Amino acid sequence: MSDLKAGVKIKSTAALIGSFFEHTNIFIVKHNEEGSIGFVTNKSFGKSLHELIEFNHAKPFPIMDGGPVDRDHLFVLHMRPDLIEGGEKVNNSFYLGGNMEQVIEAINTKGINEQEIQLFIGYCGWDLGELEGELEEGSWTMVG
Repeated sequence: MSDLKAGVKIKSTAALIGSFFEHTNIFIVKHNEEGSIGFVTNKSFGKSLHELIEFNHAKPFPIMDGGPVDRDHLFVLHMRPDLIEGGEKVNNSFYLGGNMEQVIEAINTKGINEQEIQLFIGYCGWDLGELEGELEEGSWTMVG
């Protein structure tokens, strides 16, 4: 599946009904010789940033349920390398991670919005070849 790369979006099919991935859209942020990593972009975590103890000084900002892996950490996907240093380039628009103090400052004082930054609890991960196999068996479709 040569089209699979960072920056691609995939959508679950009926094959995943009844699982965590039912009706999910995932944005792939890494695809390399180690496997693939992505975030569910259409499921709310049900809490806002300021409701997390370590970020109680932040303004209310939605958090997405990024996936079932590593649900103890907050992950950041953003389009503002001018405000947030240290992010890893995903594609021409998006950066993964970066300086968390600058993320909070951007949310609190720079008026950054949900189109420019998304916060996730957890992520989705696949070993090398696993996501390709799931695409071939029809669990996912590529949407862009």
